[in-house]
Amino acid sequence: MSKTILSIMVAGAAFAGFMGTQVTQLSAASSEVVATPANASDGGTQSPEPANKGRTVIELFTSQGCSSCPPADMLANRLAKDDSLLVISRPVTYWDRLGWKDTLARGENTRLQRAYASKGNSGSGVYTPQIVVNGGDGAVGSREGDIRSIVRRARNDGPDIQIDRDDVGQVIVTISGKSRHMASVSLLALSSSETVQIGRGENGGRKLHYTNVVKAETNLGSWQGQAVSFPIAPAKLNQAGADKYAVILQRPGAGAIVGARLLDI
Repeated sequence: MSKTILSIMVAGAAFAGFMGTQVTQLSAASSEVVATPANASDGGTQSPEPANKGRTVIELFTSQGCSSCPPADMLANRLAKDDSLLVISRPVTYWDRLGWKDTLARGENTRLQRAYASKGNSGSGVYTPQIVVNGGDGAVGSREGDIRSIVRRARNDGPDIQIDRDDVGQVIVTISGKSRHMASVSLLALSSSETVQIGRGENGGRKLHYTNVVKAETNLGSWQGQAVSFPIAPAKLNQAGADKYAVILQRPGAGAIVGARLLDI
């Protein structure tokens, strides 16, 4: 009797081991399927994005006089390496009273941040460091997890923005798509990298680095939901201190950013 029971127990253990192996293999196979990108081809490579696909815009409001800002400035540099994002640094003026006048600050940046704050979106307010995504929700500019979460939720289905050159050297920006809402079209002149030695204030003695700092902004006109082209004369692409340019489509009154592209120049 005891030998019979022992035989049954051994057989049961063997069956359980076999089933455990099958479940483990099935689970592993299922994980592999889930991890496969949705737009991957049968060969395992992802389909390339269209060349005129817009970017999600990340605007960092920062200041050389803010001791909490350097980690956000470093994060902006890392985020700028992502080709799906357009990172823009916008140094503000209101910390200049702390003993060091920000050498990159612009009053336009301060006014834009205050306009965003008046919208009451998540994370809104007038503070540094702050990142605002696509002119909407924001977060403390050094909190990478919060920022990436907002980026994942951000809409990126705006109009197509095509960049070409004509026979006389002008850059032609063509916007195509349909919308019931108007958007202003702006040309931003950016400095891809700035290094500043801080003499006084909260960051006194430090050498700080900035990414894609706004040097100038020019209104090109408006997009009203129909195909339209904007010629940009070479003189407008010769801003002192700038080495790259971007086109931004934004709803009036510091509204949502619905399209953005770097110029291929």
